[in-house]
Amino acid sequence: MTLNDLDLTGKRALVRVDFNVPFNDAHEVTDDTRIRRAIPTIQALLDGGASVVLMSHLGRPKGPSAELSLKHVVPTLSSLLGRPVQFAEDCVGDKALDVTQALKPGDVALLENLRFHDEEKAGDEFFAGQLAESGDVYVNDAFGTAHRAHASTAVIAKFFPEDKAFGLLMQSEVEALNKVLATPAQPLLAIIGGAKVSSKLSILENLVDRVDKLIVGGGMAYTFVKAQGGEVGTSLVEDDMLDKARAILAKAEAAGTEFLLPSDTLCADAFAADANTAIHATHAIPDEWMGLDIGPETRTRFVQAVMESRTILWNGPMGVFEMDVFAGGTNDVAAALAEVTAQQGAFTLIGGGDSVAAINKAGLADAVSYVSTGGGAMLEVLEGRILPGIAAIEA
Repeated sequence: MTLNDLDLTGKRALVRVDFNVPFNDAHEVTDDTRIRRAIPTIQALLDGGASVVLMSHLGRPKGPSAELSLKHVVPTLSSLLGRPVQFAEDCVGDKALDVTQALKPGDVALLENLRFHDEEKAGDEFFAGQLAESGDVYVNDAFGTAHRAHASTAVIAKFFPEDKAFGLLMQSEVEALNKVLATPAQPLLAIIGGAKVSSKLSILENLVDRVDKLIVGGGMAYTFVKAQGGEVGTSLVEDDMLDKARAILAKAEAAGTEFLLPSDTLCADAFAADANTAIHATHAIPDEWMGLDIGPETRTRFVQAVMESRTILWNGPMGVFEMDVFAGGTNDVAAALAEVTAQQGAFTLIGGGDSVAAINKAGLADAVSYVSTGGGAMLEVLEGRILPGIAAIEA
């Protein structure tokens, strides 16, 4: 169900958005990305003749909190929309209904922080019903919370059996993931990085026999190298994951998946930006050295794998990209993704907090096909899970 499936004229569209944004000490929004990503859906609903009621959580409050009130979002939201936004001092009850029941087509209202009520996270059905009183149609546009079975993201949909839909952002997230997981152009490459195998184990297990090539970089690569009998010095290793790593390597071999690990590594004698550095073969890192980025030979191999692929998923950096001296591998992968998108028409999907931070740091977010807004939600999709917020709309 999309916005095109809804009859919006004269209706109140109750929209779950993700306005979980950062503030400075003056309670001013310091990064409005999530708000801006919601604007097209809000505008489309207004253009369709509806009034719009927005609901979101903010932070992790223990009950009502002036610091975490969504009223601080109103100035930024009003500015981005180019129209005034009314604020309801609660998300349910009379304080909400006094605002939402008086709305006229073209009006926009924002409800107070959903998580001021414990019933939100608990997925309480009565609370979901109270929220539902503020809308005639329900739209979920919060992909970043779609993996949570909360009252406003999943339970509420049952109160709108025929009048529910994905917002434009949620729709684009689902379509982007489908292009990778359901209908990829071949060859399909997954680039998985980050610090620990344990945090990406389910993703690796789900993807290893679905892709044509799998690149593993970052700190997690050293667990695989040690599992193969390599010496990795003081590099990050999860010894309790060695058997799992061998199982994934065996699964890749059985499936005919090309499994690419770093062959050379930029090493340091300390975890510091000013440490001494040297290039070593990844399977033979000396005892006092640790791998903090992929080496030049590996960069060439990984970039070549990107350029030969037509669908690429990137989740996780190749090294400690936060330190410029160890950001080269991650930046080379980011540049290759931009190049293959522009030159070959490949579909490139970036997801996960560190990957998004890396592509933004490289200034290339607009040069790839899609940058996902949902870190945890995207990871659960890649693990093969069904997201409650998506299932509730599709039910």
